[in-house]
Amino acid sequence: MTSAVAGTKPAQDQNFVVVPARHPGRWVVIVLLFFVAAAVLRSVILNPNFQWAVVGHYLFADIILMGLLTTLWLTAIAMLLGVVLGIIVAVMRISDNPIIAAAARFFLWFFRGTPVLVQLIFWYNLAALYPTYAIGIPFLAPHLLHGSVNDLITPYTAAILGLGLNEAAYMAEIVRAGILSVDSGQAEAARALGLQRLAAMRRIILPQAMRFIVPPTGNETIGMLKTTSIVSVIALSDLLYSAQTIYSRTFQTIPLLLVACLWYLGVTSLLSLAQTRIERHFSRGHLRRSR
Repeated sequence: MTSAVAGTKPAQDQNFVVVPARHPGRWVVIVLLFFVAAAVLRSVILNPNFQWAVVGHYLFADIILMGLLTTLWLTAIAMLLGVVLGIIVAVMRISDNPIIAAAARFFLWFFRGTPVLVQLIFWYNLAALYPTYAIGIPFLAPHLLHGSVNDLITPYTAAILGLGLNEAAYMAEIVRAGILSVDSGQAEAARALGLQRLAAMRRIILPQAMRFIVPPTGNETIGMLKTTSIVSVIALSDLLYSAQTIYSRTFQTIPLLLVACLWYLGVTSLLSLAQTRIERHFSRGHLRRSR
């Protein structure tokens, strides 16, 4: 005598073999990509017009390495200025004071609404508007510090101002989005503990918002590294300008551009690895909670 339980199938129906789904189209695409990659690689390696010997000769040349150091330094300074000002503008943007919030919105409107190249050239030619400057105490010492704006706005200063202020506008929106991603109950709990608004922002809100701020900040840093190449228009000796200086004499344009590309690719790869580690650090608590 046999008994059947509702909702179950006979034993002979349960002895089936699971056959994984076949995807022949994927293998066709993989084979095609392999042949395309092999053809491109062969063309790049065997094409004498790439002049790989010239690339190897200039890859570690002193002028190229000095340009690389300028690019790295400019990236770090511009991002530092952008992050600090971005946090300040983001806090102003969500302020309850309408005048402070309006000033932050104007900053964002101007620096996000004009091309960074235009801003860079504008700062470099600031002396056309203000030939001299004077800083001091009104009626007591009005000319305590004074001099020529041309001496003050060097190519380095113009590059830092142009890149840093533009980056601050984008970082402000990134930080604001991160702050708004934190539950409002956190701010209410901070006020219940007697913390002032800025103290709560610094010690409670921003640390929790870092999980949302770090990934786009890493992307902005990589973008800044590449954006620094536009400073060549104001004759600042970054990596690209150093390569241009060489090929303007030797007429070996393609090999020198390849040298610049290889260094950009190498540095961006290192920055991507660092970004991944930082993201894991700020996501540790979240990952433990999700388990």
